[in-house]
Amino acid sequence: MVMTRSRLVIAALAGLLCAPGLAAQTPARSPAAATEKVTPAQLKSAIDVLGSVDFPIRMDAARTVRRADAAMAVPALIDAVNSHADAYVRFKALVVLSGFNDPRIADVMLKSLDERNDRVRATAYGWFEHHQDLRVVPRLLTALEREEAEFVRPALTRTLAAYGADAKVRQALTGLVMRGQDLFRAVVIEALGEYKADYALQPILDVARLEGPLQDDAVLAIGRIGDKRGLAVLADLQRTASRNLQPSLAAAICLIGSNCGSHVGYLLDTLKFALANPGYQELLRATASGLAAVAVAGNQEAAAALFERGGPTRDPERAAMALALGTIAIRNTPVTMKVLEQQAQLDPAIDLLREAFDMLEEDLEEEQFFVAVRRAYWAAAAGSPARKVAAALIQRLEF
Repeated sequence: MVMTRSRLVIAALAGLLCAPGLAAQTPARSPAAATEKVTPAQLKSAIDVLGSVDFPIRMDAARTVRRADAAMAVPALIDAVNSHADAYVRFKALVVLSGFNDPRIADVMLKSLDERNDRVRATAYGWFEHHQDLRVVPRLLTALEREEAEFVRPALTRTLAAYGADAKVRQALTGLVMRGQDLFRAVVIEALGEYKADYALQPILDVARLEGPLQDDAVLAIGRIGDKRGLAVLADLQRTASRNLQPSLAAAICLIGSNCGSHVGYLLDTLKFALANPGYQELLRATASGLAAVAVAGNQEAAAALFERGGPTRDPERAAMALALGTIAIRNTPVTMKVLEQQAQLDPAIDLLREAFDMLEEDLEEEQFFVAVRRAYWAAAAGSPARKVAAALIQRLEF
């Protein structure tokens, strides 16, 4: 199976309120650290080591920049994006900049679409997925002709899927379902599903009928689109498909709205079986991915099961559980936090998210997760479960 889950990308990171610049002023190790003052010299030093090969150093640097005053941090980050000698610092500065609330960021992202630095361009593409601006549509379509880098083209096509109201975008993406490398096709199919692109349903149905590495991506996309015309194909596949495809089929049928309770029950039973019996790693991955898809759509029971069953696991099973939870965290942060509020022990659950972020390496999406958590902290009442969870995430994930 093509690992498109690591392209995350998605959608529901907004919805929590905070004042402008507040995201970047939030603490590193404790919410109380939001009152700390970062000097201009400290800010410059932190930006200069955002690209350090030493992970703790660059993580600490990012924390310092985030809690600096926005009026000072935003211009410094923009300057770093435009002119820093270290290309990796330019990329990391753009990622951290995306967590601030400042009107200048849109122009920086527009300019970054023309950068030679692949990581910078990928970040800019991803930003416009979540901050829609119709000015970029012609440029995105033109970029389809030249972007072939393994981690840049997926960001571009995901972003295009967010502009599905445009007829030219629809035509381009529908054609890409059946054309190109499997890695890139998988991302297109996943994004079309997440953006409920019913205009591309027919070619996705055609892919779902074919055995191969894209079949489970197509099956889940049918479910995410939610068009009941897909039920007949899914029902046919249930009768003939391999055991390892059955979890994706169950999740897809649930997502369309048919017998969701029984299909989630099947996924939970299969998860228990695959964890208890070594040798079913592929079935476990498919089941965890199916539960993640259902959880992203709002099913808290599915997310809770992954946290509870994943806590005591060890590799190789643990990796599948962590990746599924990482997908939920960056695709539906509010559901993740609601489920964490119900956990008797937070540390094992948050450890799974830490491991997921290490594997996913989705810098922009993780930054948006951090923003959402910090906003949730300030929006929640003192002493409330929501604030306790947000504080624990801030402390354990060290942002």
